[in-house]
Amino acid sequence: MERTHAKAKLWLVNNTNDPIIGDGKAYLLKTIKEEGSLNRACKKMKISYKHAWLLLKEIESSAGEPVIIKKRGGKEQGTCLTEKAIHLLEEYDTYSEILAQTVYDNTFWEVIGLKISARNQMKGKIIEIEKEGLIAKVKITIEPATITAVITKEAADALGLKKDDKVVAVVKATEVMIGKE
Repeated sequence: MERTHAKAKLWLVNNTNDPIIGDGKAYLLKTIKEEGSLNRACKKMKISYKHAWLLLKEIESSAGEPVIIKKRGGKEQGTCLTEKAIHLLEEYDTYSEILAQTVYDNTFWEVIGLKISARNQMKGKIIEIEKEGLIAKVKITIEPATITAVITKEAADALGLKKDDKVVAVVKATEVMIGKE
């Protein structure tokens, strides 16, 4: 029997659900940032200048503001990203990481099915939750110690985590996950 697996595509969308950036446009912005030039970014990506320019105009239309600054002449000439573009890339990278840690992580799917292969499971109680931006820091007391799990705010909200909840900290080699009874 052939094994199946999950695959997902990520787009950041605006308030009216119009796509702002996906993989291709995020890669264009990253390459412009690295190269400091739209022309060099086009050459590196092997796309035409006109195509890149149209993609940038689509991003700006959906985002509602400019995403590049062009400087002409002198030693400082080139193309750089606006604060909006930098923020979009940071947000895109954060969601990409979240996606990688969920859709492409078999342990995530095991947790959904309430079967966990990880052996390092410790029952504890939440003593504090700090939510900032897209991240939530959850402090769990597991006698005689306290550990902190850094998870997405979205995951903390989906689990309905609050102070004094009884939870299970699941320790993987690279992260601490949270399960709620």
